[in-house]
Amino acid sequence: MQAISRRIVQQQQQSLKSSSASISPLKSLYSISSSDHRYGADHPRYGSTLATKGVGHLVRKGTGGRSSVSGIVATVFGATGFLGRYVVQQLAKVGTQVLVPFRGSEDNPRHLKLMGDLGQIVPMKYDPRDENSIKAVMAKANVVLNLIGREYETRNYSFEEVNCNMAEQLAMIAKEHGGIARFIQVSCLGASPSSPSRLLRAKAAAEEAVLREIPEATIMRPAVMVGTEDRIMNTWARSAKNYGFLPLIGGGSTKIQPVYVVDVAGAIVAALKDDGTSMGKIYELGGPDIYTIHELAEIMYDVIREWPRYVKVPFPIAKAIAMPREFLLNKVPFPLPVPFMFNLDQILALTKDTVVSENALTFNDLGLVPHKLKGYPIEFLIAFRKGGPQFGSTVSEKVSTDDYP
Repeated sequence: MQAISRRIVQQQQQSLKSSSASISPLKSLYSISSSDHRYGADHPRYGSTLATKGVGHLVRKGTGGRSSVSGIVATVFGATGFLGRYVVQQLAKVGTQVLVPFRGSEDNPRHLKLMGDLGQIVPMKYDPRDENSIKAVMAKANVVLNLIGREYETRNYSFEEVNCNMAEQLAMIAKEHGGIARFIQVSCLGASPSSPSRLLRAKAAAEEAVLREIPEATIMRPAVMVGTEDRIMNTWARSAKNYGFLPLIGGGSTKIQPVYVVDVAGAIVAALKDDGTSMGKIYELGGPDIYTIHELAEIMYDVIREWPRYVKVPFPIAKAIAMPREFLLNKVPFPLPVPFMFNLDQILALTKDTVVSENALTFNDLGLVPHKLKGYPIEFLIAFRKGGPQFGSTVSEKVSTDDYP
């Protein structure tokens, strides 16, 4: 057997020598050498543009697309949420391996696995209250994104625990990790210690805690996000269709600056792609236009083709309607319904305008131009039209008898 194995090795060595001799004329013709940077990952077009500070040696392969390897392993906390699916999609399409922590059913992250190449989206079950499970999902990562957030409380999770304590814990573990090059914390536009909203106060405390642990962290403050799975336009359209009217809390005079969710995901990935200039900075991500709640509702009615009908609800009455859930939340032995329309914390947040600050860093500082809200970003509302996409209440009622033959 040893003689046979030696003979096989000798034959392989001879074949390698003959193949190298046959390739040498090609080298002289095309002069491909190891110092030629027109080919491979060394070329700027084909290499990863993600910041490598603190990551060490990154193995990059491919031309930068879905089936490439960017060398980045990103743990995205909150990936199964509204914003998370768009962030995962944009990371995966450039060859990033995405670790998806989830705490529910195995079906929760199932839709994300299609967004990347085989094996690039890795769902990992974890417990946000178990430090060891958090370390396990962060062990192989060199980038951490925290998208965890909740706009209402439950019996098990308070505003402070979800929006502040978890962020602080992730920052502490990332700091101990030692190999995390970038940490991005997603907050909320309007986050302030003096805000009337507990959610916004908790988000402000989370920003302070993250920057205290990791001064190089990047903070993103998106405004109200609009998209196919959003919780504002969809909620309004369902109310208009099911009940025939839309409650306008506070008369609909509060100003907001809604932003397309894909633009927010693009801003997060753009921050990763820069040369580190976004590290330690806070970005306020608002859309190009400012609307009052009433003006935004008019746009919604125009898309779903229904006649606008409103019921103006003053703030004191809206608070009174929302108060019973807050009072009974921890006093009954069963979970209470989710407050889609009359959420006390959101009502308190609507008492103040939420727009981008005058001197804040925005999309422009990341080299991006956000989409205008009218048009493609809200086309998903066409599904609410009566009779199908080409019809609707306002269209059928505007048809004149003169148009008939």
